[in-house]
Amino acid sequence: MLALAGCTSHPKPEPPPAPDLTSPPAAVAVNPGPFEAGPVDAPTSGAYVGAWIKPADLSDKGRLRAVDSLEDDLGRPLDIVNTYRRFEQLVGTDSDYELLDEGATLMVSWATGDNRSITAGNYDRLIHKQARAIKAVDAPVLLRIRWEMDRPNLRATMWSGPDYIAAYEHIREIFAEEHTRNVSWVWCPTAEGFTRGDAPAFYPGDDQVDWTCVDVYAGNAFQPIGALMGPFLQWAAQRPKPIIIGEFGVARAWGSAGRAAWLSDAERTFKANPQIKAVVYFESDPDGNGPNQQFQLTGDEPAFDAFTKLTEDPYFNQ
Repeated sequence: MLALAGCTSHPKPEPPPAPDLTSPPAAVAVNPGPFEAGPVDAPTSGAYVGAWIKPADLSDKGRLRAVDSLEDDLGRPLDIVNTYRRFEQLVGTDSDYELLDEGATLMVSWATGDNRSITAGNYDRLIHKQARAIKAVDAPVLLRIRWEMDRPNLRATMWSGPDYIAAYEHIREIFAEEHTRNVSWVWCPTAEGFTRGDAPAFYPGDDQVDWTCVDVYAGNAFQPIGALMGPFLQWAAQRPKPIIIGEFGVARAWGSAGRAAWLSDAERTFKANPQIKAVVYFESDPDGNGPNQQFQLTGDEPAFDAFTKLTEDPYFNQ
């Protein structure tokens, strides 16, 4: 056979080495409280556990089936159920009330709009309606105003840290006008925003925030959760606030054994940092995302077993 000039073999690249997931995690945020946390009290010891569970269909029945299915598989109820709402979507759906009746705390992740338009008053009527809707549920609610506001792809509507802060304060003023007092205010940027250094510019201040929060994923980088959120923990440890891990997940790309080891390390990390008072898993495979952004544990037995072990730990049973 005639050899082609310049042709060389291309062996498959070796996967990156797995991180060390066995060393004791760093204890950074060690203040156990007690904390002033707003209407949603932080536990005096241990932490709440919750999840966002992507439903098969985005309906009230679909949401309830998704939550019930995960709780059945875990053998326990969730303390917190995360729910995402577009700007115009009001709290107080049938499934909201059903989840509250079952004893869950709602964490409402509210995708508010353009910050400068909010501050200019363009959405006041909508914000008043949402404040009244949340007041009407008559139960403590965790409210994340435009979570992950530090993401670069949101800069066109977030504008800047000061613009976000002004909009956040404007929303709080309207809730105060409506006498909506059943909200614990949660400020939740990304772990990457603290690594870059731009997330703190969006912080509204200790007088405006009840819970500090971070979203942290082993997605494109397979590192221990303590390393991924280390800069955030260093920052949050300086503030007398309970911490909630608003979203966390480990990608399918890292394999069943790697995912299980990462989750076991996450459990140890949460317990080593007792300022963390709640953790909420992102149980979803988002449509259109590659394997580095697929986080659902259901169907991956070793990974799901590791998460189940976390939820069975007395530390996470409040």
